Amino acid sequence: MMDLELAGKTAVVTGASRGIGLAIATELIASGMRVGAGARTLTDGLKTSGAVPIITDLTAPDGPALLLDQARDELGGVDVLVNNLGGGGETEMATGFLDSTDREWSEIFDLNFFSMVRTTRAFLPELIQRRGSIVNFSSMTARIPHTSPLAYAAAKGAVSTFSKGIAEEFGPRGVRVNTISPGPVLTEQWTAPGGYGAQYAAARNVTVEQVLTDIPREMGVTTGAFADPRQVAALVAFLSSPLAGAVHGADYAIDGGAIKTV
Repeated sequence: MMDLELAGKTAVVTGASRGIGLAIATELIASGMRVGAGARTLTDGLKTSGAVPIITDLTAPDGPALLLDQARDELGGVDVLVNNLGGGGETEMATGFLDSTDREWSEIFDLNFFSMVRTTRAFLPELIQRRGSIVNFSSMTARIPHTSPLAYAAAKGAVSTFSKGIAEEFGPRGVRVNTISPGPVLTEQWTAPGGYGAQYAAARNVTVEQVLTDIPREMGVTTGAFADPRQVAALVAFLSSPLAGAVHGADYAIDGGAIKTV
């Protein structure tokens, strides 16, 4: 196993209760880091992950400050911030723009964009002091938006632009900033009974297994398969590592080839 030189470093991962966030926390711990896991709920997976759970709502104005204060108390400082919190795109799949409301757009942007802005602002003084790094999560939909989910794609487009600007401003002050843009990732929302995958299958009158085959093809994924959360987590670990010291302001697509442009 490659030594990523992360032993003894600390990280905070947002949206870490399940799915990609939990996989990231687990991978960073396996790489030798101490991890604070920001989440709104304490799941069984988070309890057994080895991360320090920090229960807070980052869509609340005081949520990021509470996350930072507890992370400092538990970890002694923060070297890496992983802004993974997001979601909500799947709820728009059956509707179009004219059926959407201001409230729905506001909620999508608050969860996917403004929570990241507030959290980054709260953590930057700490990261400047420790010459740390930030990994932000955008989405392939930011670069190839479809008619739906448009609000989610627009919010992720804002994330990509925000990340590039923060990289330009704070790179000279010692903070590396990079972005990851996943395509479809096989998390519990697709596989759990009663989850989105099951609902999508019921709406199409097909099996969940068929949905898991159809979705990558419909999204233009060249490999024809969902990404594994561990594959995404491994990329986060690399970007957090001193070995990636020259990687800055980059946007990594992990989408199985769905983005076709150069």
